[in-house]
Amino acid sequence: MTGRYERVRRVIDAIADVLRTCTLEGGATAEAAQRTLDRLATTVLTPGAFADLPPQSPGRHRTLLNEAIEHMQAPGLLALQKAVREAVDDLVWAEDQMKYYAPDADVGAGYRDGNLHTLLIGPGACGFTHADFTLGLFLLHPRTLYRDHAHAAPETYLNLSPRSGWRFGEGDWRDLGPGSLVFNAPMAPHATRSYAQPFFSVFSWLEDIRDPCVVLPRDDWTEIERALPHL
Repeated sequence: MTGRYERVRRVIDAIADVLRTCTLEGGATAEAAQRTLDRLATTVLTPGAFADLPPQSPGRHRTLLNEAIEHMQAPGLLALQKAVREAVDDLVWAEDQMKYYAPDADVGAGYRDGNLHTLLIGPGACGFTHADFTLGLFLLHPRTLYRDHAHAAPETYLNLSPRSGWRFGEGDWRDLGPGSLVFNAPMAPHATRSYAQPFFSVFSWLEDIRDPCVVLPRDDWTEIERALPHL
């Protein structure tokens, strides 16, 4: 277990290092980054607290996950890239089978068929259990719209991909680059889209993690999804 604990712990420590130097976007502030760091600082990350769950392969997502890791070429992400690459087979990878939504939520086929995540910290995490804080890695397939939604949990996204699209509330779409931090306040509407490359990020729910996500219908989803192959 020691080697596996050390590899997973290095991923978490590398995430913390990036949070200290990230670019703030989408309403993010230094306080938002610090809140995530504060949650990490108060989480028990000792070998005795390591969950050591059996690893779960990314399965059909393996090629895209490897591609996403290889695209972490920004200078500030190289240490995290190395840590993720070394720990990738130690983690429990899973698709969101409507765990975070009501069963009938209109998340769209793109998200339903094209998402993958692993929890490093949180309930049932493969790293360290926490009742009201999550930290993990999230993958979205290329040319996919993660439709507008909101949730009670305040959320940070640390973008690892060269390019990803974001919409906050009623605002226009904005493209963000690697090393940028997004903060979504409780119940603040937001959407994400990926382009030719998969979207890869660190995500964190800081508290109130038990309440499900709520999809917020918009009348341009079909138009956006049709346009993605050309963006």
